[in-house]
Amino acid sequence: MIPELFTALAAAEAAESPTEIAKMIGGFAQYGIVGLIVVLLIWGVLVPKYVMAALTAEKDNWRTAFEQERSAHQANREQLAAAQAAIDVATEQGRALIRLLEELGHRPDDPPRSA
Repeated sequence: MIPELFTALAAAEAAESPTEIAKMIGGFAQYGIVGLIVVLLIWGVLVPKYVMAALTAEKDNWRTAFEQERSAHQANREQLAAAQAAIDVATEQGRALIRLLEELGHRPDDPPRSA
């Protein structure tokens, strides 16, 4: 049926007459619902069940991978927040130690410089 379709389309384009196009439409009309279903399958409007099952399985796989990646990034963000809190505590302890040493009379010569 498909080679006939291509032959009919090529003949209709070559003839460019309304009678040839009407004959082509009449040829498809004889197939009725079956011809319509075949055309819809060719255009991709209708999809077989195994194709749809494969697409939904692929979608579920991508969703699972996305959820795993998101949870991994959330764990990473939590670890960075905990490390920042530890840095803040260490900075405050250093400032308190400097104030204590200054109150005890120790004066640093020069503050350390960064390179």
